[in-house]
Amino acid sequence: MKAIVAIPARMASQRLPGKPLADIKGKPMIVRVWERAMAAEVGPVIVAAAEPEVVAAIEAEGGQAVLTDPALPSGTDRIHAALEGFDPSGRFDVVINLQGDIPGLEPAMLRAVVAPLAASELDIATLATPFESPQAAADPNIPKPVLAGRPGDAWRRALYFSRAPVPHDRDGDGEAYYQHIGIYAFRRAALTRFVSLPPSPLEEREKLEQLRALEAGMAIGVALVDSMPLSVDTPADLQKACNILN
Repeated sequence: MKAIVAIPARMASQRLPGKPLADIKGKPMIVRVWERAMAAEVGPVIVAAAEPEVVAAIEAEGGQAVLTDPALPSGTDRIHAALEGFDPSGRFDVVINLQGDIPGLEPAMLRAVVAPLAASELDIATLATPFESPQAAADPNIPKPVLAGRPGDAWRRALYFSRAPVPHDRDGDGEAYYQHIGIYAFRRAALTRFVSLPPSPLEEREKLEQLRALEAGMAIGVALVDSMPLSVDTPADLQKACNILN
């Protein structure tokens, strides 16, 4: 496989306007994420930017960025558009979709997310980690994968994703629930197919984009990792990220 990392970024965040350029210990957040992606050494890294100022911030650090249509509806659409412009000949057959708001990302997570694609015929791979407490699994803001297979498997197939804690543990002796980590590795053909599909009924009901792929019959594998990276969505999260980098 020949992989590339694409990081979607746009300034129009509702909870934290201008998020990609938010300062974290003297550097814009998007630059912090780009640095962590480069450290993973899984392939070249591009930023799929909705605004010229984000492109400028990355290029000032010697990185590569592609300006995309700000009207694109999702980060997945944005990385697809950037990749078509950056690599029209299809040299890269795997693309990692890394959100631009994870400045403390462990580079090993990018290596972990591509591993299921190397070992199988999956269309998409993603990550999950056990909840720290059973009570946290009830939070509807945290998506949870339903996984086939058994604990200890190198990766497990996703049967469903939900905001509810599923499957129901009737006897109370099942394995722990897992929380989804929104980092994806797509086969190039799977990404092209995914963005061509309309939103699906379950996707619209749960507000979870990955259900579109499952409803279309695409196979998603989930690799399990040990920790949940901090996503920066609010000013409070931004302060936490600064404290972590201290």
